Amino acid sequence: MADQTLTRKSARELASLIRTRAVSPTEVLDAHLAAIERLNPKLNAIVTLATEQARAAAQAAEAATMRSAPTGPLHGLPIGIKDVTVTAGIRTTYGSQLYKDNVPAEDAEVVRRLKAAGAIVLAKTNTPEFATGANTVNALFGPTRNPWNPELSPAGSSGGSAVAVASGMLPLAQGTDFGCSIRIPAAFCGIVGIRPTPGLTPSFPMPLAWDPGQVHGPLARTAEDAALFLDAIVGFSSLSPISVAPPWKSALAVVEGASDARELRIAYASDIAGIGVDAEIDTICRRAAERLRDAGATIEQIAFDVSDGRDSYQTWRGAWMVGQQFDRLSQLEQFGENLKGNVKAGLQVTALDLAQAEKTRQQVFHRFRELFDRFDLLLTPAAPVRPYPVTMNFPTEINGHAFDNYVAWIAPAFLITLVSLPAGSVPAGRTSDGLPVGLQIVAPRFEEPKILSIAKLIQRANPIGWPPYSS
Repeated sequence: MADQTLTRKSARELASLIRTRAVSPTEVLDAHLAAIERLNPKLNAIVTLATEQARAAAQAAEAATMRSAPTGPLHGLPIGIKDVTVTAGIRTTYGSQLYKDNVPAEDAEVVRRLKAAGAIVLAKTNTPEFATGANTVNALFGPTRNPWNPELSPAGSSGGSAVAVASGMLPLAQGTDFGCSIRIPAAFCGIVGIRPTPGLTPSFPMPLAWDPGQVHGPLARTAEDAALFLDAIVGFSSLSPISVAPPWKSALAVVEGASDARELRIAYASDIAGIGVDAEIDTICRRAAERLRDAGATIEQIAFDVSDGRDSYQTWRGAWMVGQQFDRLSQLEQFGENLKGNVKAGLQVTALDLAQAEKTRQQVFHRFRELFDRFDLLLTPAAPVRPYPVTMNFPTEINGHAFDNYVAWIAPAFLITLVSLPAGSVPAGRTSDGLPVGLQIVAPRFEEPKILSIAKLIQRANPIGWPPYSS
């Protein structure tokens, strides 16, 4: 019988137990398979299970442990891979009926790195079609549901990964982030997620090799686990023309050593996007920021407005969508409405539109640069609204401010993407009706260890517990 207590342990705890032979990789696998069997029918986070491949990998990992062979930091840990990221021999559908039986022959570079670190790919996690949606639903697999309330959305597009981790079905999962796709699912599900600096995590073989927008990143239950995962996937790759090596040796070493926030200058801004924010969410995030004074930080509440970047992002994103789907444009009418609408909007973008967007983008970047001359970090609500009904495509308004598309409400997240900065989301507390609230931590480029170090302190000062639907 599977040990249910294993699914409530952190990834770092599990790795230590495996390394010291206190538990075997097959026992860890069985525990998570049991959790998946119990929870996934309700939550629909996992769309493909690679049980046979995972069991063979777990047995090999166990044998390596028993003979004291060199092992990686993720040795024996079962993980989930978002269903837009290719996995050799494991179905990858992109959430699209056009690819419902697609089984790639190769791993994405990020998956190869995770396997090299010892991770075992157990599951593919749900995503909207080609990750185009801030709600994780598609015609092939249906909706993923939030473990805090299955009637609500986990957001998107890495919603399946976020739910699988938050509920204990998996200790770690991979996601991608272009607009909000790691950060807001992490916020809605009460876990930690980070969008790294573009270039740190190679995106091969995704289209648009020079793209600084879509990046791979971790979804984890703790900041330390996120750092453990991040260390496994960063680093220079000749497969990517924008690839860079991190200026730090180990994010985890920095995060583990962080005990306070002394000498850090931290700014808190309620609404950087000019779209409004739910008052209770703002209150929870503000209080979590102010508690960092207890850890020695200097906290200043500021007004910081980069709302003029909203249209620039939409223009860039439109052209990006066309580039992503260029080889499939002849199948445009077979796409779902979200994807089809995105591509059609992108086809209307002109060179003048792009030139104007780039000019504004540059201005917004320098505004952030000047901000970080004064502060080490910027804190702001990760999502301006609480989790919304899973039957809705997107929230339609905030405090009377109406939205006419599914991207507009995620502006506090996508404005960070626009200027190529790293950002994470960490639980800051819960609403009066028990839903998690995420605080976004933004930093200068390559400051991921600092983001996760502060995330650790915030998480410890504002524990939220486990969701009702969990292992």
